[in-house]
Amino acid sequence: MPNWLSLTATEIQALQLSVSIALRSVVFNLPIGIGIAWLLTRRRFPGRLFFDAIVHLPLVLPPVVIGYVLLMLLGIRSPIGAWLFDHFNIRLVFTSTGAAVATAVMSLPLMVRSIRIALEGVDRGLEQAARTLGASAMNCFCTVTLPLMLPGVLAGIVTAFSAGLGEFGAVITFVGNVPGETQTLPLALYSALQSPSGSSTAAHLATLSCLLGLTGLVLAEVLARSLRRHFGHTV
Repeated sequence: MPNWLSLTATEIQALQLSVSIALRSVVFNLPIGIGIAWLLTRRRFPGRLFFDAIVHLPLVLPPVVIGYVLLMLLGIRSPIGAWLFDHFNIRLVFTSTGAAVATAVMSLPLMVRSIRIALEGVDRGLEQAARTLGASAMNCFCTVTLPLMLPGVLAGIVTAFSAGLGEFGAVITFVGNVPGETQTLPLALYSALQSPSGSSTAAHLATLSCLLGLTGLVLAEVLARSLRRHFGHTV
């Protein structure tokens, strides 16, 4: 039986990579998620429904398909990937940066949905009052809109981070399963399952993944409730 109170060097490395990649994906997604949520909530433009469907496509497509599309778009022999490598020496395939990109694509819809719901609940009258008093559009957003939608933003951050910890299909398809570089907890679990003597390690990693995911979801709910109380919303 594994010692549940300790982690092996491989497990620690996989855990650190999972956290690092999930964090990087959240940092990448946050401004994009807020911008997309704003467009879908406050703007009407031709192709809006199609754009909305594209944003949420990763929720309904197999993650392997997303990984394959990323490989075709950002692989070292693809037009975009080759351009990035030739001009900026950026290679995404088989790197942790590429893993963060794949994780970001998969978790973006979760962040957008959470922020969008929060934005839809913001009282437009408060924004109009701020504009009437002379606040610029950016000042109104930073001082009125953003604080009111903050519970949804933080909930989206934590939910996307938790989902990023468990991303598997898109990551392994796009960047492979490279120990120390792209082997996150789910990929380390997959590797353990391929070994005849890896059942104990697999059970350890699966338990750790469940605990991390559960902690993230509980934290998202606690943060959202706390901020709703702070800003006077009904829980």
